[in-house]
Amino acid sequence: MTAARTQESAQKNLAVNRQASHFYHFLEKYEAGIELTGPEVKSIREGKASLKDGYAVVRKGEVWLVDCHIGAYAAGSYMNKDSLRDRRLLLHRQEINKLMGRTQEKGLTLIPLRFYTRNNLIKCELALAKGKTVFDRRETLRRRTIDRETAQEVREHRRRHS
Repeated sequence: MTAARTQESAQKNLAVNRQASHFYHFLEKYEAGIELTGPEVKSIREGKASLKDGYAVVRKGEVWLVDCHIGAYAAGSYMNKDSLRDRRLLLHRQEINKLMGRTQEKGLTLIPLRFYTRNNLIKCELALAKGKTVFDRRETLRRRTIDRETAQEVREHRRRHS
């Protein structure tokens, strides 16, 4: 096996924000660790996490994940935390400083794209994003439809002539 293949197999998506690409243009992507409690880790591994309404902010030199829902672990006890609490994201100081400046710009925000495992640790993929306008969203849907129809025509053409 090649190194790339082993790295791909080591990553497993635990939660994905599917709507993010519909509403935002991604400018840059970052990999961040996330500070979790034990029951939260088990809950994420069971697939009880939702990134749909989540976003990240930079406060006092730290990056925080806000409004990200992680359901309560069924076998947990008093250790279960609030499912919508803010969670600290772990990034390098240079990345935090860069994000601090970039998020001050008008229209830019930090969006969580997915939770995944890497070497048995849960990571969060963040994107520095700019919101799409209604026109951009419609244009994206139009382009996707045209691409799908073109691919279908090519398949039918090949099928007829082979």
